[in-house]
Amino acid sequence: MQKRDYYEVLGVEKGVDEQELKKAYRKLAKKYHPDLNPNDDEAEKNFKEVSEAYEVLSDKEKRAQYDRFGHEGMNQGGYSGYSGGFGDFGDIFGDIFGDMFGGFGGGSRQKKRGPVRGDDIQVGVRITFREAAFGVKKEITIKRDESCETCDGTGAKPGTSKKTCPTCHGTGEVQQVQRTPFGQMMRVGVCPTCKGAGEIIDDPCGKCHGSGKVKKSKTFSVNIPAGVDTGSYIPMRGEGELGEKGGPRGDLYVYIEVEKDSLFERDGDDLRCEIPVSFTQLALGADIEIPTLDGKIKYKIEPGTQTGTVFRFKGKGIKSLRTGREGNLYVKVKVEIPRKLSDRERELLEELSAEFGEETSHGKKGLFDKIKDKFSE
Repeated sequence: MQKRDYYEVLGVEKGVDEQELKKAYRKLAKKYHPDLNPNDDEAEKNFKEVSEAYEVLSDKEKRAQYDRFGHEGMNQGGYSGYSGGFGDFGDIFGDIFGDMFGGFGGGSRQKKRGPVRGDDIQVGVRITFREAAFGVKKEITIKRDESCETCDGTGAKPGTSKKTCPTCHGTGEVQQVQRTPFGQMMRVGVCPTCKGAGEIIDDPCGKCHGSGKVKKSKTFSVNIPAGVDTGSYIPMRGEGELGEKGGPRGDLYVYIEVEKDSLFERDGDDLRCEIPVSFTQLALGADIEIPTLDGKIKYKIEPGTQTGTVFRFKGKGIKSLRTGREGNLYVKVKVEIPRKLSDRERELLEELSAEFGEETSHGKKGLFDKIKDKFSE
């Protein structure tokens, strides 16, 4: 069977540099490796083909000879195809097998599991809009793992102890010898008997069932600072789940959810609201009350103020968590049209409409009706 062009086999151009050549080979070697494709003759054939191509093209002299004479030149030079050995590129195979198996032979190997940090816990708390603005102290209760008091966290029944795992002899790992196109190779993995702990429990504690942990309720007092918003987190370091083998506890994160307010709308550190005013207050000017988070304040609007006008009140917003500065309050005034009028009120409005030269009878709309139509939209 005629051999394919080595560059075609690796999917690279003829002038490819060393790094790109290595990258292409690593990708294909992983794809077709027999250990990842058991009982697949086609994958094994492809693996040998890409390995042969790389062995030639990664060697400058062999590559030059191949570029000049092709496969025929390789036969003339005494090269008879891929030998199945490591050749000059065993470092690449080491990288490949390290990725697939976590190390082999004399490479890096998994060791017995040491201290492991505990898991984090997240708990939510709901607060009011004003509690978020001014800060508040809340109590929260969670359930978390605590060390079993019966066995002192060992997991073994009182009076007994853990034993060295007979499968891995305390190392937490096991070795398997596998046959590959490169010869026999040693694969290292986590011991299935002790799950990497190196120890087993023959007689587990009756309370924790061998885990060394029990669930208990724990109450915390949480200081929630002014300026938080929905999505804020309050971290409590070292208050999460227990660690393994003496590892530290994880963290507790308190997730904040802020209720909506009936009057104010938050925009970052600023607040916005609308207040109703009458047509005469806008037209003639008036002293009105402006609501803020810490009470009402008096404010004078000038005669002729238009509906929809927005007034800014500096420092009457939310205190910034980041800078500590207060945002602003933006108040929009909006004319309020009365739904019902007394006879006297209607009479006065009709007189005003007449002064403006507008008709109010026979189906024609007067001033009040126009105002009502405008602001009822």
